[in-house]
Amino acid sequence: MSQSPTPTMPSLATQSLGMSYGSRQVIDSLDITLPSGQVTAIVGPNGCGKSTLLAGLARLHKPDSGAVLLDGADIQRLPTRQLATQLALLPQEAVAPEGLTVTELIRFGRQPHQGWLRQWSAEDQRVVQHALAAAGLEQLADRPIDALSGGQRQRAWIAMTIAQQTPLLLLDEPTSALDLGHQIEVFELVKHLAHHGRTVVMVLHDLASACRYADHLIAMREGQIIAEGQPAKVVTPDLVRMLYQVECSLLTDPATGCPLLTNVRRIQASN
Repeated sequence: MSQSPTPTMPSLATQSLGMSYGSRQVIDSLDITLPSGQVTAIVGPNGCGKSTLLAGLARLHKPDSGAVLLDGADIQRLPTRQLATQLALLPQEAVAPEGLTVTELIRFGRQPHQGWLRQWSAEDQRVVQHALAAAGLEQLADRPIDALSGGQRQRAWIAMTIAQQTPLLLLDEPTSALDLGHQIEVFELVKHLAHHGRTVVMVLHDLASACRYADHLIAMREGQIIAEGQPAKVVTPDLVRMLYQVECSLLTDPATGCPLLTNVRRIQASN
């Protein structure tokens, strides 16, 4: 993979963030600061507020109260183009027009850098080529997106966000429809990007993958954070029980030091 230029590292945080859908409060008075230059995984049961939080961070869902702060500035007050040069979102179900090639998709990542007085340039082309190399897609540059494997397709979407050259990447369940091999492809690319200066925040259902590939873990339940920190320090049998209503044993991966969940089983109802 090609090494990516390191963008300036902005901070992303929430301050007393409150969000709802209709009359239902989903997130209440949430305060977090996302560690820069690391991979953060947000985990928790269905309906706990993970994707709502990500939508709030991306300015797709307006808060009822509080704020999302980018370098201390409320993102609701930032110009759209300015925000798009700092933050990129890959939604869970991204769909490309039929027949679009890998290169054509990646070119869309340059849109925030275009304008009436700045059209497509040699620098834009260089960035697209870099994104292809960073995602390991140079041999597939002219291949239609709909002809790719699941892992290749997801890497192409991530390459588009690389071309956007934002220091912050938000990923909503980036491996949800992929088999194990393709999941690893995507997670290794995510780690590569963080290693070379991106801050990555991803919503995940799979706690085991979060433990293995995230530097920082945010565990949510009913719109609140119940644990936060390095996976090896915060993941315990009690936390797993609280999140998913299952019992488990924990081992330590001797190669990585990550927690490994074993003997996972449903909690037996008491008589």
